[in-house]
Amino acid sequence: MITSIFSKSRPFNYILVTVLMVCFFFVSETHDMGWANSSAGIIIKTGCLLLLLFALFLTNFVTKRNGMSKDSTYPFLFYFVFLVFFPGLFSDPSLIAANFFVLLAVRRLISLQSLITPKEKIFDASLWIFAAALFKFWCILYLLIVFISIIFHVSRDYRNWVIPFIALLSAGTIFVLCSLLFEPLWIERLWDGAYVDTSFEYFRDNRENLALSLYAAVSVLFFFALLFSLGSKPLILHSSYKKILFSFVVGVAVFVLSPAKGNALLSFTYMPLAIMATSYIEGLSSQWAKEGFSLGVCLVAIACFVMQVGI
Repeated sequence: MITSIFSKSRPFNYILVTVLMVCFFFVSETHDMGWANSSAGIIIKTGCLLLLLFALFLTNFVTKRNGMSKDSTYPFLFYFVFLVFFPGLFSDPSLIAANFFVLLAVRRLISLQSLITPKEKIFDASLWIFAAALFKFWCILYLLIVFISIIFHVSRDYRNWVIPFIALLSAGTIFVLCSLLFEPLWIERLWDGAYVDTSFEYFRDNRENLALSLYAAVSVLFFFALLFSLGSKPLILHSSYKKILFSFVVGVAVFVLSPAKGNALLSFTYMPLAIMATSYIEGLSSQWAKEGFSLGVCLVAIACFVMQVGI
């Protein structure tokens, strides 16, 4: 049933998942309605929901635009499913904003393979990464994918190697200026998050531990499935899929290195994992296998959501 619905791109698919996203978001956030007592709280929650919905559409757009999907809406579905795994993300505006900026950066880097205006794309991607780092410092690691993309496509022009540093100077100058003018504590908060913390002392809730274990199992399956099937993909898509694999690894690194850990930090892996899941499901020859894996992942995610929000 799931594969028959999402194997094609239909308006109904987008409407269905969007409605489900809104429902799950408000079910998660109605446990603490303090935000509804002020207009600022309502605006922030509305903005968070809109950014999450935009991430769904952006993931689906990137996958289809770059030929990594057979005109299906699996990326749209799976990004939503992975969001449901850890509902703590819904209550973290800074993490949602950082994730949004990383998505914009990865989109520009994947489109770099067209070799159309590469310098602009490198600059834009670098700028988005620095914007994400203002909210979660270790997003700065995504610069590795910028340089990997340069190696893949435009390494012969030395100017391309300088562009990320120009973006750093631009973003840093604007940030420091705004901080000095409006809120000097912004610099201090950024500095407070700029250290490595590899401890995992937050593992105290058995429900969150179970959700993390299940998510890790699903991630390992889809990651290695794409890694080992990469040779069978069209040659023109190899660089795109390699960037997706690197993006997933960097997302895990951000989770491992960041202070104030929580399962929601794995949200940086949602987009690459949704593309990996799409590749895996579309590569299965058996309709029953497609249906079984899709339904299984959806049921596991919903079960994890129910456990953590305490329905």
